[in-house]
Parts: sequence; structure tokens; C-alpha cells
Amino acid sequence: MKRILTIQDISCLGKCSLTVALPLLSAMGVETVILPTAVLSTHTMFSGFTCKDLSDQLGPITEHWKKEDITFDAIYTGYLGTEEEIETVKEIIRTFRGPETLVFVDPAMGDNGKLYPAFDEQYAKKNATLCAVADVIVPNLTEASFMTGLPYREEYEEDYVRRMLQALTGLGCRTAILTGVSLEPGKTGAMGYDSSAGEYFLYQNDKIPAQYHGTGDIFSSVAVGGLLRGLSRQDAIRLAADYTARTIDVTRHNPQNPWYGVDFEATIPELTDTLRTMTGK
Repeated sequence: MKRILTIQDISCLGKCSLTVALPLLSAMGVETVILPTAVLSTHTMFSGFTCKDLSDQLGPITEHWKKEDITFDAIYTGYLGTEEEIETVKEIIRTFRGPETLVFVDPAMGDNGKLYPAFDEQYAKKNATLCAVADVIVPNLTEASFMTGLPYREEYEEDYVRRMLQALTGLGCRTAILTGVSLEPGKTGAMGYDSSAGEYFLYQNDKIPAQYHGTGDIFSSVAVGGLLRGLSRQDAIRLAADYTARTIDVTRHNPQNPWYGVDFEATIPELTDTLRTMTGK
């Protein structure tokens, strides 16, 4: 069984970050080790949430792992709160990265052309240095724009996406995957570029007319889980995009209207069945 370390915050209620990554990766048959960067009472779409920063615990926890000779097949990072935390995570990657360790970075910091309120352009530049040490990165168009300096556009052609992907791999990563890419009406998905092979890959599915918090975390967790289970980058993207869309669709038909997150718990059996079909085991 592959073992992954995921470094993100815990929002106790809200269906995002570690409360998404841990159950999904575990269901996909990947041993999941967590390194919480902070504990929040809810995610930040709620008002009045509490937050306990755990930055001072990252060093002692990882020092203990070093003494125990713990190794990881992959390191997966998500939402990180400060520039200092990014530097700490880069050091953790240097410490635990082996010759075959996959480093997968979701530089979660913005959407719809704007950074999240807690971040500024200096933070985006710091996040770009984390992406530089990754094997695979999965920004959306907003995050890619702030890291590369290329203009953000809501309407674009494939050439724009290709140039953005080239600029992202120019940061230093091998493979960049842009999420939320729509190249025809009614469609959305992801497009990637493997710089070492000079190959582009694209997957589009039907766009579901609803938006929920945490769907980016679902996409990233399923994508990295698929890679660890032996899927190609193209197939991992397809699995992640289809599962995310399916889960959004199920949630929007829930009469209880869970506005703060998606009903991924209800669709986990579909995920494991599809993964079993794709891998043959």
C-alpha cells in the first residue's frame, strides 16, 4: 500500500482540506498521514470561525518521524496560511523526498480572478517557489495568473491555456494541470502539460450549474490518489473531474441544501467502483 503525507489545515466542519483528503485517499486504498497546519472550527465561508495555528508543531512532529525512519511515496500540499509556513513545508519536502517520492502541490489561494482575503501578491510569489519544487501542480486560472504574471481571462482560447501551462512549468515543476478550464460552452475540466515529454492533455465534461466550497480539494485529492494507484496523469484527471462533477450534481439535488460543502460521502462507493474498473484491482 502506498503512503502519502498531506499537509493542510483542518476545518472541523465544512468538508474541505483534510476532512476531504483523509477520507477520499483512504477510500482509494492509500495510507494517509496528515500534518495539520491549523485547526479551524469551520471553513472561512462561515462568520466568526475560530482558528488555532499549529505552525509550531510542524517541526516537532516531523523530527519524530525522522527518528522513526518514516518514508512517503507522495507528499501532497493544499491550503497553507502564511509565507513562513510555505518555507517550512519546502524544508519538509527536502527532508522526506526520496528518489521516487511524488510531490503534488495544490497552491490554493484564490478564484474568480481574486486572491482569498488573507493573501496578497507577495504570498502568491512565495507559493510559486513551492510549485517550483513540485512534480505536479494543480492551480486554477486565478492562481496560475498570480504566480506567472500572465493576465487572468474569463474568456480565452486553447492557445492562452497552453501559454499559461508553459509559464507554470517554467517555474520549475515537471507537470502543470490547470483546473476549471472551459474550451467550449457547457463544458469544463482540466488541461495539463508534461514539460519533460512536451505533451499536452485535456479532459472536459459537462459543467454542472452549481458551485460549492471544497470542490478543488476533492479534485486534487482524487487526482493524487489516482496517480498513486497507478493511473496515468490523463486518467487521474478524468477520474477526478468526473467524480467532482458527479458529487456536485448529487449535492445540488439534496433537499437539505448543504451550502457549505458537497456530499462526497454519498458518492465514495462510486469512486471506489470506478477506480477498481480503471486499475483492474
